Amino acid sequence: MPIRPLRSHQREVAAIVAAMAAGEAGGIRDILAAVTPGGGKSLLPVIAARALIGAGMCERVCWVVPRDSLRLQAEEAFADPMWRAALGHGLSVRAAENLPGDPCRGLAGYVTTYQGIAAAPDLHLAAFRAHRYLLVVDEVHHLPALGQSEAGSGHDVPGEASAAWSAAIEPLLALASARLLLSGTLERADGRRILWLPYRAGSGGRQEVDLAAPDWAVVGYSRARALAERAVLPVAFGALDGEAAWLGPEPEDGGERPRLGPHRLRAVAPNESTRPALFTALRTGFAAGLLRRAFEAARRLRAERRGLLGPDAVRGLGKLLVVAPDQVQARRYLDILRGWVPVAQVGSMALAVSEERGAHETLASFRLTADPAVLVTVAMAYEGLDAPEVAVVAALTHVRSRPWLEQMVARATRVDPNAGPYEKQRALVFHPDDPLFARFRWRMEREQGTRAKPPLPPRQARLALPGWLEEEMAEARERHGIVPLESNALALRLSTLRPGPDLAAGLAAAREPDAQGELLEPPSAAERRLRQRLAELVAAQAVEDGQGGGPDASVSPALVAPRGTGLFHAYNAVLKRALGGKPRAEMELAELEAALEWLGRNRLRDHLHLLEGDHRYGWAARRRGEWRPPVGRPATLWGGGRKVADHRGATKRRAGPTGL
Repeated sequence: MPIRPLRSHQREVAAIVAAMAAGEAGGIRDILAAVTPGGGKSLLPVIAARALIGAGMCERVCWVVPRDSLRLQAEEAFADPMWRAALGHGLSVRAAENLPGDPCRGLAGYVTTYQGIAAAPDLHLAAFRAHRYLLVVDEVHHLPALGQSEAGSGHDVPGEASAAWSAAIEPLLALASARLLLSGTLERADGRRILWLPYRAGSGGRQEVDLAAPDWAVVGYSRARALAERAVLPVAFGALDGEAAWLGPEPEDGGERPRLGPHRLRAVAPNESTRPALFTALRTGFAAGLLRRAFEAARRLRAERRGLLGPDAVRGLGKLLVVAPDQVQARRYLDILRGWVPVAQVGSMALAVSEERGAHETLASFRLTADPAVLVTVAMAYEGLDAPEVAVVAALTHVRSRPWLEQMVARATRVDPNAGPYEKQRALVFHPDDPLFARFRWRMEREQGTRAKPPLPPRQARLALPGWLEEEMAEARERHGIVPLESNALALRLSTLRPGPDLAAGLAAAREPDAQGELLEPPSAAERRLRQRLAELVAAQAVEDGQGGGPDASVSPALVAPRGTGLFHAYNAVLKRALGGKPRAEMELAELEAALEWLGRNRLRDHLHLLEGDHRYGWAARRRGEWRPPVGRPATLWGGGRKVADHRGATKRRAGPTGL
């Protein structure tokens, strides 16, 4: 299997944790990795866990992610066979629920979410107190620092649920033997400090992350370095201009609402009509115009790659990601897209929003399978989604926060090993040509995605804009006071972030990435598969044993098996007792595999004596010779609410099973 070399930031982290494991890193226990979005930070926890667990400095790893949809990706990072071979590790982690017992289930660690820790803090505290953990906090900028009055109190800052996450995670940070904090940006949109990070006074009285704090190791990976090492793709922007008109707020005298516009989206500088025009454009005709251009670009790209990769290619053709302003518009965009394809291709387009059933499964299919080829979402997929096949993004979102936009753009900048040579790939992002997005693009081009740099000279100072334009306006506030009327798309401008001469030389010298091998089955998926297989085998035995009409003389011990749906529940209880009383949901992988082997060698009806005396299953444990069923009545002691025969031939009502 070809082995891809480590990127520079991955080598730096490997050197740091090797020094920590060897006792040569002084008092360093905290590593901060500021990696440009799409730069490949998901391998860093694997590198750190391999070194620190192997040296005995840590016993386990806990990886905390901001959303449930990212837990599977964390498992895959440890299960990737290519990196297992490259790093020489055999560690596995599992996506854990907040079930009682050991969250690791016998593995080297577990993955959970901010919300999971906040929902059951005592469960995770117990795990950290029992073992030495490496704690990995992904996208740590989501966690605001807590003040003295908030730390450990468990109370939210008014209007901010993320403070509850910080209050629950901070004790784990204090207990951890080592900490790896990951982020694609070192700032929060609200300007607050980030949990656990060291700060110092910067220019103008602002607080900034102290990159030289004692006992900290800081690793940076800018977009410039990522491009030079071919870790990410260059970005081409398609800026679509348009006009929009809307009704303004109702006058105080109760008159008619004034009609405002049409106003152009593109302007030299932001003004009071910028956001209302954008709000209107995303909900009227302009959105369909931009969506059409992105759809056609994705279709052309897939046709070109079929010619390059072959007519039978199903992977590497490129996918379209549509980011909508809200769930209502997301559903409208999906309907528009489905109207442009034949009925047979409607299934290639999917929706992933929080209110949609199966949204996480849809995201997994989008990442791991050839279909769906088009995904419409709001925020579920903008951050951390590892889907290298995404080549085109339709940025139909009102958000203009720089960290948010960087994350969204990064969904298309990942290199796809199935899409041919690196030189033939690029990321294409279609967006409204408003001055706020233009300013983001300008800053991204100048700074190449990194925040750790010297202050700009006066002549290159940042644009002076009103403070209200720097803040992300809430959807409700934007909606209040205006009624969108109409909009239309005008001219499309294409521009590409072009690297300078030094970067071009680095690109020419960089090696082409090798294809990535198939992933192993993640532990949580294996657990689900084994539990499902156990349930199927139990059901099969229940069906087979429930076919007869009377007692079977070959059944041992001398107990009569229940029939009907209750037999499945009884057999489940027999299996649980035969395996020591541990529920399948709490079993480790090895225990589940052992249960399957046991079930393959044994019949559950031969172990019914394990339920003797348990009233929950309606058992009356009697020797076969003590009674005979009356003529015409079924030979069963299991009622489920039916009339059943006792040993004297009388009948009475009996309760059915109550479950495990």
